Amino acid sequence: MLRYLIPLACLSLVLVACTGGGTRASDVPPGFTPLFNGKDLSGWWGVATEDPAKWMALPPEQLAEKKAKSLLDINKHWSVQGDELVNDGKGLYLTTEANYADFDLRLDYKTVAKADSGVYLRGIPQVQIWDTTEAGGKWNIGADMGSGGLWNNAKGSPGRDPLVKADKPFGEWNAMRIVMVGERVTIWLNDQRVVDHARMHNYFAKDKAMPKSGPIQLQTHGGEIRWKNVILRPIAGDEANTILRAGGVDKPTGDDDFTTLFNGKDLSNWKGPIDNYEVVDGAIVCQAGKGGTIHTPQSYKDFTARIEFKLPPGGNNGLALRYPGEGDTAYVGMCELQVLDTEHPKYAKIDPRQVHGSAYGMAGAERGFLRPTGEWNFQEVTVRGSTIRVELNGTLILDSDLSKITDYMGGSPHPGKDRTEGFFGLAGHNDPVAFRHVRIKAH
Repeated sequence: MLRYLIPLACLSLVLVACTGGGTRASDVPPGFTPLFNGKDLSGWWGVATEDPAKWMALPPEQLAEKKAKSLLDINKHWSVQGDELVNDGKGLYLTTEANYADFDLRLDYKTVAKADSGVYLRGIPQVQIWDTTEAGGKWNIGADMGSGGLWNNAKGSPGRDPLVKADKPFGEWNAMRIVMVGERVTIWLNDQRVVDHARMHNYFAKDKAMPKSGPIQLQTHGGEIRWKNVILRPIAGDEANTILRAGGVDKPTGDDDFTTLFNGKDLSNWKGPIDNYEVVDGAIVCQAGKGGTIHTPQSYKDFTARIEFKLPPGGNNGLALRYPGEGDTAYVGMCELQVLDTEHPKYAKIDPRQVHGSAYGMAGAERGFLRPTGEWNFQEVTVRGSTIRVELNGTLILDSDLSKITDYMGGSPHPGKDRTEGFFGLAGHNDPVAFRHVRIKAH
């Protein structure tokens, strides 16, 4: 049910106290920008529960008309009182003009009995804000568990229900912090972690990834809600990779049970044509004009691999999964998982089963989630039986069962796709693609 949104919150202790004044420039931590200026509704417009992909696709003139029309509703139901944004429980949801990709969002909110609300992330519902009392009448749909969960995730999935109930009594301000990296969301409510690095599902397209970027929306429904100290800090690639590498926010490590495959110094633990590769600034780099598949000495059945890679313009490489040790891994191994600068013009007409993250020639990945060329990307690959799941920069881009593949690119079958064991490797194709932080965990 879209209508029930997640609780947005007060700022953390580094901000002004929840019971104090508005967000003065001196109160905002470094890197944060106020989304609400404490004076008026500049920088906001109104959207209901609508797939952002649809209104983003409107011609500029139609989108401008939609925004202008929405302000009539916004000005009817939203107001600024002192340093607070106030909604009467009706109307469109206050929506940022700007779109955001990875971010650290902090805010305070205060609501009343019988009301519920929430926060849409990248225009997708929702972080839930409840009346958590029995009298509120929504215990049958999860209100008894508290606010802060990703309420529109599938039932039983991580993040849908908050880990703890952390709501304050009516009349008090609640503080919320939301960190989003890819589809991975961590939420604190009143300094308690209620969602821990859970994937947020795309409500509007359940078989597709969350959009890469979109607006912040403050949802309203059924009763007054007040917001203040709404600030946001964009998260850049290096910080995002650190979070993903650790398996969450503020965690010392997430890979104690992973084996490091590359020591950052040499290729002494690798097999194959290692002379075609070199170590540069702590990364394995395929030499320009050379290639071939280098691989681990140990073979693996089911496993999860984590790796960071950096593509040069037009760069092409691959991850060898269950590779037998010789031959073209795209065909004799379980698959070659594409590592490709998909958005380069020279790849404009490639088959969808060739884009980055695809099981080459068999199963196509969702595109559009690579960082800009020259930046480091984080990727996690999980192989169980005949299935492959790929998360790129925190977003699930491939979830495929290769045993069900019957249609092959070019009509050429892949005899190795049903292999149950093999080496993990890097399949170079003449381009200086770089890899670092290469780790693996056998299942």
